[in-house]
Amino acid sequence: MVSRIIPVDVFDLIIFGGTGDLARRKIIPALYKRFVDGQIPAGSRIIGAARTDMDQAAFQLFARESVSDAIGKSVASEPLAQFIAAFDYVQIDAMGDEGWEALVGKMQSDRIRSFYFSVGPSLFDDLAERLDRYNLVDAETRIVVEKPFGRDQDSARALNKVLSSRFDETQIYRIDHYLGKETVQNLMAVRFGNMLFEPLWNSQYIDHIQITVAEQVGVGGRGAYYDKSGAMRDMVQNHLMQLLCLTAMEPPAKFDPDAVRDEKLKVIRALETVEPHHIVRGQYSETEDESGFREDAENMQSRTESFIALKTHVQNWRWAGTPFYLRTGKRLAARDSEIVVVFKDTPHSIFGPEAGKHRNELRIQLQPDEGITLKVTIKEPGPGGMRLLDVPLDMSFAEALGEDAEAPDAYERLIMDVVRGNQTLFMRDDEVEAAWAWTDPLIQGWEARHDVPKPYESYSQGPTDAKLLMQRDGREWREIGE
Repeated sequence: MVSRIIPVDVFDLIIFGGTGDLARRKIIPALYKRFVDGQIPAGSRIIGAARTDMDQAAFQLFARESVSDAIGKSVASEPLAQFIAAFDYVQIDAMGDEGWEALVGKMQSDRIRSFYFSVGPSLFDDLAERLDRYNLVDAETRIVVEKPFGRDQDSARALNKVLSSRFDETQIYRIDHYLGKETVQNLMAVRFGNMLFEPLWNSQYIDHIQITVAEQVGVGGRGAYYDKSGAMRDMVQNHLMQLLCLTAMEPPAKFDPDAVRDEKLKVIRALETVEPHHIVRGQYSETEDESGFREDAENMQSRTESFIALKTHVQNWRWAGTPFYLRTGKRLAARDSEIVVVFKDTPHSIFGPEAGKHRNELRIQLQPDEGITLKVTIKEPGPGGMRLLDVPLDMSFAEALGEDAEAPDAYERLIMDVVRGNQTLFMRDDEVEAAWAWTDPLIQGWEARHDVPKPYESYSQGPTDAKLLMQRDGREWREIGE
């Protein structure tokens, strides 16, 4: 199966922080893949803007190395040369006036203009003010901002105020790369494009839902940052919250940016306040060969969580009584991100107790291998009674779409959506603030109680208390990496 490639209009993408790690690892390789597939039209330009002292040739070399490092030996020389020719550079001071006139001189008025803020939030105000002062903003301008969108509701509201003072909300693209994953978008297709699932997508038929984002790596060189953030701020408030919203939301009237985001906002506002005994926080311990979280954070008294698991409910008619279990952590057994929808038992088993208990599960795997699996119950082959067996109906993208099909990186989709002006997969200001309004009391609660995270073994399933969180309800987590 060959995917359709729909070219976008000619554009300029200006990357503030263009020599940084995000540009090198994600943004530039994503643009190259879209260029090779024919989605980026001739005449489009990628302009790096940073304080680093380099010229156009040096930035083009930086871009070339970024693509080679990300893609490897398969890079073809001719397409890469054509791609690199689109790169330009301006040395600029986000907090001063150096370089801004040079950037103005590179702009053309006949195209879409997107400014990617691949910098810390502390620079958003300065960049926004100078873009306005130097008349770089018009009706076709888009602004892309990366998380973190604040560290609490007050700071998120302040960031939104900074951006809204210079740009219309329709111009602001708050990027969460999880929403660009192909399987996350397929979740909406599975729910709203198939009569099979939507009638069953409620508390009458679903026992519970598990959302897991597990990482095998520790905090590494981000220890100092992570010690001030923690898993709740870094992962739950944004990534897991978005996955929960897409799983629990009502069908929008149409696949339109504001219609989708209106329904997601309703989910966030319907989330119950989580009780302290429904939250488990943990820190990974050191191994013989590797340091623990406190060593990585360079703070031996740290009370910051590298793992969190919690139970919550969406308090509306559709989901009344159905718990949502969320967990995420560093240094766990495997890199494994998934949404698991566990359906209820059949009302009555005609096969007797010897057949055992069996449940249908819909597993939506986001990484490392994107795909969807539905577990169904069948008869075990062979004579001698009715023995039941659970087997998966598996749809991996590689098998279903062909060996040559490759799920695009999230940034490929999201950057092209910015150019198109499609905000469906980006967060709105009220959505960000509502997520913090739910998160803040949880953080304030454990800080007031001086809670200490539970230690857990590196490369394990997480703290034992997380397992007990489910067992108290007669349920079990899916094994990470299973």
